[in-house]
Amino acid sequence: MRRATITTTHGDDAAERVAAALAPDNTAEMATRVEGDAVVTTVEREETSGLRSTVDDYVVNCRVADRLGGDGSTDSTNDTQDTDTNT
Repeated sequence: MRRATITTTHGDDAAERVAAALAPDNTAEMATRVEGDAVVTTVEREETSGLRSTVDDYVVNCRVADRLGGDGSTDSTNDTQDTDTNT
């Protein structure tokens, strides 16, 4: 059995929100818990390649959850466009 533990910290009491956003993507081989301002996830897989894939997917999902307001703030990237209809 192969195992990896990923710990990420999130400011402004965001750990609960980030963990909740990640929960739908967790597999049976994953266990996620919140410890203060940290989200701690342990992944266990039989094969190293499976562990690597699962951890890679998790890290991408965690970054997205954090960037999309996991910390209660807005992302610094503005994806909306202002349209001036008076021209």
